[in-house]
Amino acid sequence: MSTSIPFETPSNAGPPAGRMSGVHLFVLIVGVLLGAASLGELGSSQSIPAALAGIGVGIVLILLGAAGLGRGIAAGAPQQAGHDGSDMPAQLTGQLDPGLSRWKWLVKWLLAIPHYAVLVVLWVAFLVVTVAAGVAILFTGRYPAPWFQFTVGVLRWNWRVSFYAYGVLGTDKYPPFTLAHTAYPAGFDVEYPEHLSHWKVLLKSWLFALPQLLIVSLLTGGAWASSSASGFSLVGILVLVAAVILLFTGVYRVGVFNLLMGINRWALRTMAYMALMTDKYPPFRLDQGPFDPPAGATEAKLA
Repeated sequence: MSTSIPFETPSNAGPPAGRMSGVHLFVLIVGVLLGAASLGELGSSQSIPAALAGIGVGIVLILLGAAGLGRGIAAGAPQQAGHDGSDMPAQLTGQLDPGLSRWKWLVKWLLAIPHYAVLVVLWVAFLVVTVAAGVAILFTGRYPAPWFQFTVGVLRWNWRVSFYAYGVLGTDKYPPFTLAHTAYPAGFDVEYPEHLSHWKVLLKSWLFALPQLLIVSLLTGGAWASSSASGFSLVGILVLVAAVILLFTGVYRVGVFNLLMGINRWALRTMAYMALMTDKYPPFRLDQGPFDPPAGATEAKLA
């Protein structure tokens, strides 16, 4: 019998309405665990054929599970146009909670552990699906819609946890365990591309994105891919400053929040490009604030 995990979803999401399939999630987890165990067996010369077979089966299970989860998030290929007036395919939002606890940030590392455990599995699946999608794009020029929805969902989940924990500390509302849209204060979406370049898929992740990746790494210390802003980085310093001020004054400085949103927005735009979700090159700019600026707003401001 199929199990399910409830969540809130917009009315245009595909069936099954309001649910993320527990069966497909189980298949994906089994695939990740099987693949990891088989990789560990490659060191034994006597078990190489069995290990390779296990890796192959694990990859198939991951792709099947991811496709099922993606179809549950949104059927078909939704979001043919930007949904908030922004001209950026990748759109990140985050609304600061006005009633943040002074002290809860001290224990969010503990409270977020269940999410971190799930995200480890999802990120492994994310990498496998991205490679498989790259092969599909190379030959067809299209990113398979169910896989696209899954990979966007992983980034969405990761961003919500980062917003709650040490990427922003912007809310005390606990993140939901879902890949899909919810009413959570932090959101992320990527416009589904009708067509992607066949040849750019070979260069985007490692060559074209390199300047962006270098800047993002300097700003975040790589923490944007692990849901936490640990280590010496601008994000880590800003979050620490915001947390200490919050502890002693009960106020989260809006200027610090807006800057953190701009850095995370830059990082997630870069990640969407590296993960082959769009051919539009990310801009070299910090679009600060809770929402992406409307199309043309940045150019008008510069003029």
